[in-house]
Amino acid sequence: MATGIWISLILYFGLMIAIGFYAAKKSTSSSEEYMLGGRRLHPAVAALSAGASDMSGWLLLGLPGALYAAGLVEAWIGIGLFLGALVNWIVVAPRLREQTERYDNALTVPEFLANRFPSKAMALRMISAVIVVVFFVVYTASGLVAGGKLFASAFGDLINLSMMSDYAFGVWFTLIIVLTYTVVGGFLAVSLTDFVQGCIMMVALVIMPLVILTTGQGEGIATASRNLSEIDPHFLSLFDGLTIVGFLSAIAWGLGYFGQPHIIVRFMAIRSVSEVPKARNIGMSWMAVSVLGAIGLGIFGRAYIERNGIEIGDPETIFIVLADLLFNPLITGFLYAALLAAIMSTISSQLLVSSSSLTEDFYRLFMNKKASQTQLVLVGRISVLLVGVIAALMARDPKSEVLGLVSNAWAGFGAAFGPMIILALTWKKMSGAGAIAGMLTGAVTVVLWINLGWGDSFLGGPGIYEIIPGFALAWLAIVIVSKITPTAGEFRELPGK
Repeated sequence: MATGIWISLILYFGLMIAIGFYAAKKSTSSSEEYMLGGRRLHPAVAALSAGASDMSGWLLLGLPGALYAAGLVEAWIGIGLFLGALVNWIVVAPRLREQTERYDNALTVPEFLANRFPSKAMALRMISAVIVVVFFVVYTASGLVAGGKLFASAFGDLINLSMMSDYAFGVWFTLIIVLTYTVVGGFLAVSLTDFVQGCIMMVALVIMPLVILTTGQGEGIATASRNLSEIDPHFLSLFDGLTIVGFLSAIAWGLGYFGQPHIIVRFMAIRSVSEVPKARNIGMSWMAVSVLGAIGLGIFGRAYIERNGIEIGDPETIFIVLADLLFNPLITGFLYAALLAAIMSTISSQLLVSSSSLTEDFYRLFMNKKASQTQLVLVGRISVLLVGVIAALMARDPKSEVLGLVSNAWAGFGAAFGPMIILALTWKKMSGAGAIAGMLTGAVTVVLWINLGWGDSFLGGPGIYEIIPGFALAWLAIVIVSKITPTAGEFRELPGK
């Protein structure tokens, strides 16, 4: 059995590394190529890269685990994310693609903000770059936690190392594979591997629920629904037990999309603005199928587990448990590869965006303004290694919850950057001081909300997801400060207009 699993995984790892070396020959001669693929991404690659880097292990671990534990009501998170992603493609994608290139060919989000608001350029680059690096270390750690859980759950009997735990081995092994192709091939390698990984993830999420329902010990939809209703009469309801606060907290996940640097950077790299609608249609179709598959996995997986009297200690491992129980080892290996694909696609994107900020917004800005392209690519590679190691050290606790870590980082980015990105692209009266006020207000609100525990309980009532107050207060801060500070020259006409 172990042989079949390892064959599938070795083929997968080999493919990822081969793509990395292919990309190294095609697109690493300059910082623009290493960090943004030369702005030559095919729409399909940009779409699936954005989707795969977005969903991560959350799609195969976090969301199915939440549905397994609490029922269909948790699907509102997926619904909120779908709506947020759609609006992001419509509002942000075409404007960001055009304006980042025309505003002095900005390669990072902090650089775009500095070029957009020249009066506050230095402060914007410094503050936004710090936020990017800090929150991405946490976000990357969540992906490595997922990798550690996979190895501890799936390969515990196959590894048996004395020098470290199975979980620790999984964290470091996942990081090493990701670092290999990311350091070597840069943005193009990350985007191409994301495309392949996105396809693998979608196939796995279609296969798993179907097999659960049709296998010899499976349920069938009617039987599964009846069994789940006996467990909990509200399990299959989208509304029973749902409070207004709970609904808003779930649907508010969609607000995070507007401020996720690892997602919106794909918009900056599409070949042209005219190809954004094509990329949007591909990306949203992929997301719809994948989210529905994750929902089916959580719901019908619970029915299968209950029917067969199987015990699961951690609901977030439902995908791993069923992959091992229901499939031939070669297929199990493919499904494990799908989970690794979900994890690694996000980690690689986060590492590269963090590296880009460290290179362009710290090294080039403060240490070597005349750095050659070769030097910048080298610094970018070193930065990828540095951020990855720090994230692995943060991920050393096997009790960490993937969904919890992701929700914190997602809220941090969404509140700090979301309102600022939307208004910077659409509102001519926004000022540089307003941008700084909004960014700081959003980030600080999220951090305080988390530390005060108000996400779990607020004023004696149910908790409120921190992105809601963070996003709202950041938007308000931008508007108020922009109205009382000068905006002359902050929205200059773009070349060619």
